[in-house]
Amino acid sequence: MDIPFSPQKNSLIGALKPEDAFDLIPCLEPVLMQLGDVLYEPEQTLKYAYFPLNAIVSLLYVMTNGASTEIAVIGNEGMVGTPIILGSASSTCRAVVQSAGYGFRLKASTLRQLFNASPNLATRLLRYTHALITQITQTAVCNRHCMLEQQLCRWLLLSLDRLETAEVLMTQELIANMLGVRREGVTEAAGRLQREGLIRYSRGHIAILDRDGLELKACECYQVVRREYAALAKAH
Repeated sequence: MDIPFSPQKNSLIGALKPEDAFDLIPCLEPVLMQLGDVLYEPEQTLKYAYFPLNAIVSLLYVMTNGASTEIAVIGNEGMVGTPIILGSASSTCRAVVQSAGYGFRLKASTLRQLFNASPNLATRLLRYTHALITQITQTAVCNRHCMLEQQLCRWLLLSLDRLETAEVLMTQELIANMLGVRREGVTEAAGRLQREGLIRYSRGHIAILDRDGLELKACECYQVVRREYAALAKAH
C-alpha cells in the first residue's frame, strides 16, 4: 500500500542516524489506521510495533467489568508497543486508534533484533519509553487530584499536540470514556470552556480557538508531559 508520507514523519524514525534508518526502514509496512481499530488487547501477544504518522492511538486500561480509562496518547512522536523492547510478550492495556490516519508497523521479532543490534536505536527508544511513562504517571496524578475541567484541557492539549489541525473529532461521550468520568461532567466542563471562548463544540467537532488560554486553564500535569517530550525531541 502506498501512503502520502515518508517514515521520517514519525519523530522517532526521523531522529535516527542514517545507518540505523537504513536497517529499519526497509522492514516497515505501511498501514491505514482507522478510527476505532484495536491494535492489541490486554494480555494479547504483541505481533507488531506501530509508528503513527498522522494518526493518534490511545492506550486504555480495561477493568474486568468492561470500564476503561485512557492512560496515554501516542502520535507521530512515538511508538505503540513499548513492551516489546522491554522484554514482554504482551501488554496490560488496549491500544485503539483515536484519530484516523497513516502509520507504519514493524514485526515484534524484527524490532527486538534491531534494538539489540543498534545502541543508538536502543537509546532513542528507551528515552521515548521514559517520556511515555512520564505521561502515564501524570495522567494518574491528574485523574486523582485535578478538577474535571483541568483534565479536559490536558486531554485536548495532548491531542492537539499530535494533530495537524486545531480541531479534535471526538464526541463528549467518547471523551468521557477516555477520562473515565460521567458524560454530564464533560458536557458541563466543555460548556464552560466554550462560554469563555477557548473552544467551539458542535456535533463531535471541537475547534480550539485559544490555545494559550487553554494552557492557562490546564493543570501542571500537561506542562510536565510537554517538557518531557520536548527534551526527547532535542536529544541526540
